Amino acid sequence: MSNNRPAEQNPVKVTVTTAIQDGEQQETYELTTFGRYYKKGRSSYLQYDETMEEGVVHTTVKASGNEVLILRSGAIKMRLHLLQDKKTPGNYHSPYGLLQTEADTRKVDIAMGSSSGMIKVFYELAIQGAHAGTYQMNIDYKEERK
Repeated sequence: MSNNRPAEQNPVKVTVTTAIQDGEQQETYELTTFGRYYKKGRSSYLQYDETMEEGVVHTTVKASGNEVLILRSGAIKMRLHLLQDKKTPGNYHSPYGLLQTEADTRKVDIAMGSSSGMIKVFYELAIQGAHAGTYQMNIDYKEERK
Protein backbone atom coordinates (compact mmCIF):
# COMPACT_ATOMS: atom_id res chain seq x y z
CA MET A 1 0.00 0.00 0.00
CA SER A 2 1.02 3.62 -0.41
CA ASN A 3 2.36 5.61 2.49
CA ASN A 4 0.06 7.76 4.59
CA ARG A 5 2.21 10.87 4.31
CA PRO A 6 0.04 13.73 3.01
CA ALA A 7 0.86 14.74 -0.55
CA GLU A 8 2.57 18.07 -1.04
CA GLN A 9 -0.05 20.57 -2.13
CA ASN A 10 0.70 23.52 -4.35
CA PRO A 11 -1.61 26.56 -4.27
CA VAL A 12 -2.78 27.24 -7.81
CA LYS A 13 -5.01 29.61 -9.73
CA VAL A 14 -7.61 27.58 -11.63
CA THR A 15 -9.51 28.65 -14.75
CA VAL A 16 -12.36 26.44 -15.92
CA THR A 17 -14.00 27.17 -19.27
CA THR A 18 -17.03 25.13 -20.29
CA ALA A 19 -18.74 25.46 -23.67
CA ILE A 20 -22.07 23.65 -24.03
CA GLN A 21 -23.57 23.14 -27.47
CA ASP A 22 -27.20 22.03 -27.52
CA GLY A 23 -28.65 22.12 -31.01
CA GLU A 24 -28.34 25.70 -32.24
CA GLN A 25 -27.63 27.14 -28.81
CA GLN A 26 -24.18 27.53 -27.33
CA GLU A 27 -23.40 28.74 -23.84
CA THR A 28 -19.95 29.35 -22.41
CA TYR A 29 -19.14 29.57 -18.73
CA GLU A 30 -15.85 30.67 -17.25
CA LEU A 31 -14.73 30.32 -13.65
CA THR A 32 -11.49 31.62 -12.15
CA THR A 33 -10.76 30.57 -8.60
CA PHE A 34 -7.98 29.44 -6.32
CA GLY A 35 -7.33 25.88 -5.31
CA ARG A 36 -4.58 23.33 -4.87
CA TYR A 37 -2.80 20.72 -6.93
CA TYR A 38 -1.28 17.52 -5.60
CA LYS A 39 -0.18 14.13 -6.83
CA LYS A 40 -1.06 10.85 -5.12
CA GLY A 41 0.12 7.57 -6.60
CA ARG A 42 -0.26 7.75 -10.39
CA SER A 43 -3.03 10.34 -10.25
CA SER A 44 -2.95 14.13 -10.25
CA TYR A 45 -5.58 16.04 -8.29
CA LEU A 46 -6.97 19.56 -8.43
CA GLN A 47 -9.28 20.81 -5.70
CA TYR A 48 -11.14 24.11 -5.75
CA ASP A 49 -14.30 25.75 -4.45
CA GLU A 50 -16.90 27.64 -6.44
CA THR A 51 -19.44 30.01 -4.91
CA MET A 52 -22.84 29.86 -6.62
CA GLU A 53 -26.33 31.15 -5.85
CA GLU A 54 -27.11 27.79 -4.25
CA GLY A 55 -24.03 27.97 -2.01
CA VAL A 56 -20.44 26.72 -2.11
CA VAL A 57 -19.52 23.77 -4.35
CA HIS A 58 -16.35 21.79 -3.56
CA THR A 59 -14.81 20.24 -6.67
CA THR A 60 -12.15 17.54 -6.87
CA VAL A 61 -10.70 16.63 -10.27
CA LYS A 62 -8.71 13.38 -10.43
CA ALA A 63 -6.76 12.76 -13.65
CA SER A 64 -4.62 9.87 -14.80
CA GLY A 65 -3.84 8.46 -18.24
CA ASN A 66 -6.88 9.14 -20.47
CA GLU A 67 -9.32 9.31 -17.59
CA VAL A 68 -10.81 12.20 -15.61
CA LEU A 69 -13.10 11.95 -12.60
CA ILE A 70 -14.89 15.11 -11.45
CA LEU A 71 -16.54 15.00 -8.03
CA ARG A 72 -18.58 17.92 -6.76
CA SER A 73 -20.05 18.20 -3.28
CA GLY A 74 -21.73 20.88 -1.21
CA ALA A 75 -24.51 22.94 -2.81
CA ILE A 76 -24.30 20.71 -5.91
CA LYS A 77 -23.45 17.01 -5.77
CA MET A 78 -22.25 15.37 -8.95
CA ARG A 79 -20.07 12.51 -10.14
CA LEU A 80 -18.77 12.74 -13.72
CA HIS A 81 -16.43 10.03 -14.99
CA LEU A 82 -14.78 10.69 -18.37
CA LEU A 83 -12.87 7.91 -20.10
CA GLN A 84 -11.76 8.45 -23.70
CA ASP A 85 -13.83 6.57 -26.33
CA LYS A 86 -16.15 5.11 -23.66
CA LYS A 87 -19.63 5.71 -22.30
CA THR A 88 -19.53 6.01 -18.52
CA PRO A 89 -22.31 6.38 -15.94
CA GLY A 90 -22.46 9.19 -13.41
CA ASN A 91 -25.01 11.04 -11.33
CA TYR A 92 -26.24 14.46 -10.40
CA HIS A 93 -28.18 15.29 -7.24
CA SER A 94 -30.74 17.89 -8.27
CA PRO A 95 -33.44 19.59 -6.19
CA TYR A 96 -35.78 17.04 -7.83
CA GLY A 97 -33.80 14.01 -6.74
CA LEU A 98 -30.97 11.86 -8.05
CA LEU A 99 -30.53 11.99 -11.84
CA GLN A 100 -28.52 9.37 -13.72
CA THR A 101 -26.07 10.73 -16.28
CA GLU A 102 -24.03 9.16 -19.04
CA ALA A 103 -20.96 10.74 -20.60
CA ASP A 104 -19.84 9.62 -24.05
CA THR A 105 -16.26 10.91 -24.05
CA ARG A 106 -14.67 11.75 -27.40
CA LYS A 107 -11.39 13.28 -26.24
CA VAL A 108 -9.33 13.52 -23.06
CA ASP A 109 -6.11 15.54 -23.12
CA ILE A 110 -4.14 15.80 -19.87
CA ALA A 111 -0.83 17.60 -19.24
CA MET A 112 -0.37 18.17 -15.51
CA GLY A 113 2.73 19.26 -13.62
CA SER A 114 3.24 20.56 -10.11
CA SER A 115 3.41 24.23 -11.13
CA SER A 116 1.02 24.33 -14.11
CA GLY A 117 -1.08 22.17 -16.35
CA MET A 118 -4.30 21.63 -18.19
CA ILE A 119 -7.08 19.14 -18.77
CA LYS A 120 -9.21 19.28 -21.90
CA VAL A 121 -12.25 17.04 -22.29
CA PHE A 122 -14.87 16.81 -25.01
CA TYR A 123 -17.99 14.75 -24.34
CA GLU A 124 -21.68 14.24 -25.04
CA LEU A 125 -23.82 14.25 -21.91
CA ALA A 126 -27.16 12.51 -21.40
CA ILE A 127 -29.30 13.01 -18.29
CA GLN A 128 -31.91 10.35 -17.53
CA GLY A 129 -31.34 9.04 -21.07
CA ALA A 130 -32.03 12.40 -22.80
CA HIS A 131 -29.25 14.24 -24.68
CA ALA A 132 -28.21 17.29 -22.64
CA GLY A 133 -25.55 18.75 -24.91
CA THR A 134 -22.02 18.52 -26.20
CA TYR A 135 -19.51 19.75 -23.64
CA GLN A 136 -16.01 21.12 -24.20
CA MET A 137 -14.34 21.70 -20.85
CA ASN A 138 -10.89 23.18 -20.35
CA ILE A 139 -9.33 23.30 -16.91
CA ASP A 140 -6.07 25.26 -16.68
CA TYR A 141 -4.06 25.91 -13.57
CA LYS A 142 -0.89 27.77 -12.68
CA GLU A 143 1.05 27.91 -9.44
CA GLU A 144 0.42 31.06 -7.42
CA ARG A 145 3.68 32.82 -6.64
CA LYS A 146 3.82 34.28 -3.17
